Amino acid sequence: MKPAQGHWEHFNPVRVVAGAGTLAQLPRLLPESGSILLVTTPGFTRRGVTGRVLELLGHAAGRQVVVSDSITPNPELDDLDAMAHGHASLAPCAVVALGGGSAIDAGKVLAAILGSPEPRPLHRTFREGATARWNRHIPMVAVPTTAGTGSEATPFATVWDPRTHRKYSVSGESVYPHAAILDPELTLDLGEDHTLFPALDTVSHALESLWNVHATPMSEALALQALRLSVDNLPRVLADGGDLPARAGMQQASYLAGQAISTTRTALAHSISYPLTLHHGMPHGLACSFTLPALLRKFGPRLGTDGERQALLQRVGALLGQLRLHDKVSRFATAEQVLARLPQMFTPERAGNFLFEADVESLLRESLEARG
Repeated sequence: MKPAQGHWEHFNPVRVVAGAGTLAQLPRLLPESGSILLVTTPGFTRRGVTGRVLELLGHAAGRQVVVSDSITPNPELDDLDAMAHGHASLAPCAVVALGGGSAIDAGKVLAAILGSPEPRPLHRTFREGATARWNRHIPMVAVPTTAGTGSEATPFATVWDPRTHRKYSVSGESVYPHAAILDPELTLDLGEDHTLFPALDTVSHALESLWNVHATPMSEALALQALRLSVDNLPRVLADGGDLPARAGMQQASYLAGQAISTTRTALAHSISYPLTLHHGMPHGLACSFTLPALLRKFGPRLGTDGERQALLQRVGALLGQLRLHDKVSRFATAEQVLARLPQMFTPERAGNFLFEADVESLLRESLEARG
């Protein structure tokens, strides 16, 4: 596959502050006065991280911080509409999202719909077909505490709707965060699953942007560097969760892969994943990565003849094989249950980005076998 040689574009307006201890830089990224909505999860409040952020932000006179810490994995449409309605009178001058991809997506969505004249803007847009009108005026700062989704670098956020068993995307340039803080110290306490599954999402983003009809020279460069960082650092963080440089490397990989899919969007592996998360609760990072070894075996050799690139792809395939993803899939769904979701796995706006033609049923069967 050759990158686009003619017209191509790259745009990413997110200001990034990265490095150990950079959470302390959060106040300077925000207005000195006014109301700030801090979006996070109950776990971060219990562990005291929310309190640390409140302490950081509490020194500016005239600044009010309101905490919304009810975010759950895979934020749901009705919950987000209700949160926006509940905070309508706050009129925040900024939103801060602290947490993994779900918290950051929730923060991006809330920044986009707060102040909407519609009482239930997501319901109106996605269930009733109203024209999407996302707010461009509330800056949002992403503080990821996992390394995987790259949501801090993308112009879209995922909204899940269990009522209709569908997944929607709030997207557009107005959905980009204003800024992001990549502080690897915030990832040091992650357990194995919360380290591995988001990291698999990073690898999936990078590969999905390579075998993509929208690939550009810039997206390819970003994706390849994300893969290099992943194969170098993921084994290290799995072996030693306290390896701070490796944690930082995985945060960088996540951010770079996020930039790559900002241009290309994702492709077939993500299309396959959505019904598995919706119906079986399979973590997104696992659901969008267990097919990658089979995809790499079949299509990796067609992603260019450059020897260095092919060697990197082989390293990625070997790492994924060692992780025995098919065993992890069986924790959430049997092979029969996965195959039964086949009719729901073709999402045109994702599967249609895939550069090659694939037999999805054969791909699934191979991915669920013991060869990895």
